[in-house]
Amino acid sequence: MTFLDPRFSSLEEYTPGEQPKDTVYTKLNTNESPYPAGPAVVKALGDPEKAKRLRLYSDPDSAGLKKALAERYGKTVRNIFVSNGSDDILNFAFFAFGHDGVMFPRTSYGFYKVFGQLHGRDCTLVPLKEDFSIDPEDYMNAGKMVVIANPNAPTGRTISLEEIGKICASNPQHVVLIDEAYVDFGAESCVPLTDKYENLLVAQTFSKSRSLAGARLGYAIGSQQVISDLEKIKYSTNPYNVNSLTSAAGIAALSEDEYYQENCRKIMATREKSTERFRQLGFTVVPSLANFIFVRSEEVGGKELYEELKARRVLIRHWDDPLIEDWNRVTIGTPEEMDVLFSAIGEILKEKEA
Repeated sequence: MTFLDPRFSSLEEYTPGEQPKDTVYTKLNTNESPYPAGPAVVKALGDPEKAKRLRLYSDPDSAGLKKALAERYGKTVRNIFVSNGSDDILNFAFFAFGHDGVMFPRTSYGFYKVFGQLHGRDCTLVPLKEDFSIDPEDYMNAGKMVVIANPNAPTGRTISLEEIGKICASNPQHVVLIDEAYVDFGAESCVPLTDKYENLLVAQTFSKSRSLAGARLGYAIGSQQVISDLEKIKYSTNPYNVNSLTSAAGIAALSEDEYYQENCRKIMATREKSTERFRQLGFTVVPSLANFIFVRSEEVGGKELYEELKARRVLIRHWDDPLIEDWNRVTIGTPEEMDVLFSAIGEILKEKEA
């Protein structure tokens, strides 16, 4: 017997990347930062006065955090929305703006399809091109909400600001949501375009480049009207969606931007070296501007590689989706973590040769 609303009985929920608790793995499967949060964040979270204030509800407006983000991006606080991770933004957006349907890539972040199904939206899933790139022409005059991850996940490919502008201009009556979770690893943000296009909503997160995945903090930037619409949904569900300590951590992280930029530079350098190492091993690698790379081997299948690496306590991400079952996504770790990965891959390839 189930008590679930029948509308949700066939819901195919999102499957998060593995978070093992039973043993120690070299963890390259969930696109977390390999580097810790900075000193200012550590200090903020250890503040006894902030701990005392946990008896009170958090500020529903997150005024301090919005002010810091507005200053960071040259916006007003009315252009900023903050949330419990950027997934909250996606959830609210599908609910608030998807009434005429939603269009997004067939191969992209798995939550798009889940939110579409959850909210009963008519979803158009657009195939990627053969090289895994997005064809912007597919999203012109969509007549519905458009959602594009840029860089896209799990491929790491991007589209240009010019192309995003054309998509926005051709869909003036519908929101165009650009999910920039991975933008800080070499891509160009379209936040400046929000001054020109009232229908553009840009979502970002503290989870990747700012090392706060466990804090759950995301934010969106857009026109005052789009942000006001999101606020209406938030205040109709959970006004206190960002807790006090997370808000303090976010403000602290914004105060030490150079620390995180340096971490991004290190990750990008490791990404380029890892891409070359994969190619030397005979892998096909999709060009990436994210903190991960999408790889395929002619010698070992995608699922087999995933399983063999897991047996050696190295985690990467694999999907059983027929379109990408030969591929795996590898998060960029520290140089030392990548050495562990390549040592394990070397063992696997040698066994295949024997």
